[in-house]
Amino acid sequence: MQLHKKLALGAAAGLLAIAGAASAAGPQFINILTGGQSGVYYPVGVALSQIFGKAIPDARATAQVTKASAENLNLLQAGRGELAMALGDAVADAWAGDAEAGFKTPLKNLRGFSATYSNYIQIVASEESGIKTLADLKGKRVSVGAAKSGTELNARAIFKAAGLSYNDLAKTEYLPFGESVELIKNRQLDATLQSAGLGVASIRDLASSVKIHVVPIPKEVVAKVGSPAYVPTVIPANTYTGQTADVPTAAIPNFLVTQSKVPDELVYQMVKAMYGNLDTLYAAHNAAKNIKLENALTGMPIPLHPGAERYYREVGLIKK
Repeated sequence: MQLHKKLALGAAAGLLAIAGAASAAGPQFINILTGGQSGVYYPVGVALSQIFGKAIPDARATAQVTKASAENLNLLQAGRGELAMALGDAVADAWAGDAEAGFKTPLKNLRGFSATYSNYIQIVASEESGIKTLADLKGKRVSVGAAKSGTELNARAIFKAAGLSYNDLAKTEYLPFGESVELIKNRQLDATLQSAGLGVASIRDLASSVKIHVVPIPKEVVAKVGSPAYVPTVIPANTYTGQTADVPTAAIPNFLVTQSKVPDELVYQMVKAMYGNLDTLYAAHNAAKNIKLENALTGMPIPLHPGAERYYREVGLIKK
């Protein structure tokens, strides 16, 4: 009888061990933190979720709508995501723990995954508002992006460099891209500042509905920001309906960021899957066409995740 009990207990223990191993090798959850649905982060995140879902065994990848950069980085630090889109200046501020930028303490769990494409700071006003220059924003109603978002941090930096503050505006709205555009259409807002890839859906929508003016940010203003993350560039003519000339502005690199608790093997597979399926990313949005392997480490403001480092060594981007 004793022997039977021992055999039964042994069999049960064996089954539990098998069950444990099966659950350990269960689904790989990959939560990708993006931004608003009318920006560029979201379609890029959706494309990444599709890539990971197909290329990584047992991967269950989802793209989560968020308030973008600052929220994404705080969620990553808290372990509530595996991958996030964020602006380069926000990533540097998070690593340093810049409280004004929305980071009460240094976010030391963050790890680098890849550089992606650059955001262009795009200040767009309705033609009827009469806004032609940065100085013309004084006394006007302007949306600067969701509070403490990457866009809003960009707005503060550019306004300060141009000698402006939110107090100079008649009204400051902290709204996502899509809502900002709707208020301009309804004449409840004069202008919106949006930090996004070129051809962002929200501004295309606005330009197809009302006459717009894209406000130039001169290179002298970009230089006064005093950050290497801000680079003078132009929004090419005809990016939007009615925009017939190149418009000077600032560009800021975007990064994909992960966190230290995501397993090395999973991050390795994610980077490999992304660079093996760039066509899917390129189809998601025009801005994504600037994601190139040779630029993956350019300007990376935080330490690389070991899983990503392994891939970049494998492809020769990091020399041994």
